[in-house]
Amino acid sequence: MSKGSFTPDSLDRARDELFSHIRRCGVLDAESDQREEWFDDTIQYLGERYPELGPQDLSDLRTIGERYCAPAIPHGGAAAAETPTEGDEAEAASDEAEVVETEVAVDTGEVSAA
Repeated sequence: MSKGSFTPDSLDRARDELFSHIRRCGVLDAESDQREEWFDDTIQYLGERYPELGPQDLSDLRTIGERYCAPAIPHGGAAAAETPTEGDEAEAASDEAEVVETEVAVDTGEVSAA
């Protein structure tokens, strides 16, 4: 094997295929019970497609896939589509004004309670 070359093993290929299926199948937007059923079917399929993977490998694949589908920071879709309400905009403007006041006070050397 030459330096810099990498040959993915079955687990790497199965993981990549799982992520590809997740992105193409819309499972990110599915309900919990639909997602559970989808993972049951998909992991079974990957087990048949890659017979060299053992039960622990398939369990690890499922865990990785489920974590990808429920990240701590949401994927772009719904979270990015939310628009702030009028009250949120007013609160944000108020917060920005407080930051500006604090910065001015620091620049002049004065300390004030905003």
